[in-house]
Amino acid sequence: MAIKIVAIDLDGTLLTDNKQITDKTVSVIKQASQVGVKIVLCSGRPLTGVAEHLKKLGLSGDNQFVITYNGALVQTIEGRTIIRHTLNYNDYTDLEALSRKLRSHFHVETENHIYTANKNLSPYTIAESFYVRMGIRYRDVGEMPMNLRIPKGMFTDPPEKITALREKIPQSFLEKYYFVQSEPFFLEVLNKSASKGNALKDLAKRLGWTSENMMAIGDQGNDLSMLKVAGTPVAMGNAIPEVKQLAKFVTATNEEDGVAKAIQKFVLTT
Repeated sequence: MAIKIVAIDLDGTLLTDNKQITDKTVSVIKQASQVGVKIVLCSGRPLTGVAEHLKKLGLSGDNQFVITYNGALVQTIEGRTIIRHTLNYNDYTDLEALSRKLRSHFHVETENHIYTANKNLSPYTIAESFYVRMGIRYRDVGEMPMNLRIPKGMFTDPPEKITALREKIPQSFLEKYYFVQSEPFFLEVLNKSASKGNALKDLAKRLGWTSENMMAIGDQGNDLSMLKVAGTPVAMGNAIPEVKQLAKFVTATNEEDGVAKAIQKFVLTT
């Protein structure tokens, strides 16, 4: 069956190491879009952190979609949320208390702001604020609005500390939440129903398509779930070993137009 939807991770996949999209990749994606293929960017970022890339790819309108916050939200490019799996205030207080016990920096992201109770801001939180184009709000736990819908939380520390922290997460938390390491310095925590894979599956069902109509391209652990549900899972040449093992095809790296080459191979030549 023809591929109708191409789900593409951003960092390390669509974007080069300098956070750019090459001209060749832009051209190939526009060709695929022009023949009716849905190009769905899938990121841990909020919509604000994806908007400039959507614009460069010429993607717009309320019938084009983006998966944000690692699958906590599926939104139209115009910002309408059509699928939502979020955390609430009680989740926040539990996770923030855990971060203090583990002595890790922690913040949460809403659709508009980053919130943290850490007076000494993590440099990774500051970098995240820059990349996703959202301001940071320092709030003591008791000052946090109780009605917030929180797409994700993030433990943010140097890679060696994040690696050690993963082994210390209590089983009760592992059973209640979905933990995924999106970068060596980020351990994200989401609603148990939130993942790129679940979001992609729900979107495809909404559009009337099956796994055979889906191609997914990624490089990191947070991409595994969407590669599992796609009929054509593709790993970047720079992907971690687990992603390459799961993929049916390993394309070139993000510095070598890997996304463009995969789309040319599986979409534009069929």
